[in-house]
Amino acid sequence: MGLICPSHSKVNIGLKVLSQRDDGYYNIHTIFQELNFGDSIYIEKKDHGCKIISNVDWIPTDKSNICFKAYIAIKKEFSEVEGIHIKIDKKIPIGSGLGGGSANAGALLKGIKKLYKLGATESTLEKIGGTIGADVPFFIKGKTQLGEGVGNKLTQISKTLMGTYLLVIPEISVSTEWAYSVIKNKLNHQDKKANFSSFFNGDYSSLKFFENDFERIVIPAYPEIGAIKNNLLKLGARFASLSGSGSTVYGIFDDEASAKEAELSFYPSHQTILAKPT
Repeated sequence: MGLICPSHSKVNIGLKVLSQRDDGYYNIHTIFQELNFGDSIYIEKKDHGCKIISNVDWIPTDKSNICFKAYIAIKKEFSEVEGIHIKIDKKIPIGSGLGGGSANAGALLKGIKKLYKLGATESTLEKIGGTIGADVPFFIKGKTQLGEGVGNKLTQISKTLMGTYLLVIPEISVSTEWAYSVIKNKLNHQDKKANFSSFFNGDYSSLKFFENDFERIVIPAYPEIGAIKNNLLKLGARFASLSGSGSTVYGIFDDEASAKEAELSFYPSHQTILAKPT
């Protein structure tokens, strides 16, 4: 008997890059919002080892796959975990700022807990996730959370910014490593930390405070991304932003009909996805 594990995407509603840490990572301040669009992971027990297959050829299926790392990390903590067979059905594009790999790892940790009936709490899974990647802990609880530290210090937010999210994904893969290497020269240490959670009312009244610092470097490097953001706003999005370091730009619309109408302006030249917050 196997198990299907949904592996949802996320967007960032505001993202401030604060300072580089001694470990080379950066402190950030962001609101993560889980969306109901994503990948699907099918898992089943096997006697030993970890076998990974996928519907796409652009993700590794060896030890470098983040799911393999998640399997090793949870097995280290729980000796009752034996082998596992993983089938990843990918829909989230690579380098899109939607957290696809991290979501896969989070979904796998939750799936292994269920499959092997482990007595692991959510906070235990978050800790294990933090050893795999900065965004992995978010995907244990998902929904709407304030992310601090490297994104692993999480606070659940009860309000959600409702609407239909139109994701526009150009054929550009933005390297997170490149984005951080460029932004480090632009960090303003006088910047006051925007307290996103205090502004966050679950409505549109406070969104003027929400900026993604990566737009300062990604839009000049990839003007097409800036054009997509402007078009989303012209087409009626109440808020539009880059997600993570890109390349996805999303607009939040009041209703599905207006989001679908706006989608026609981008399709088929760009990949588009309509999603709702979870």
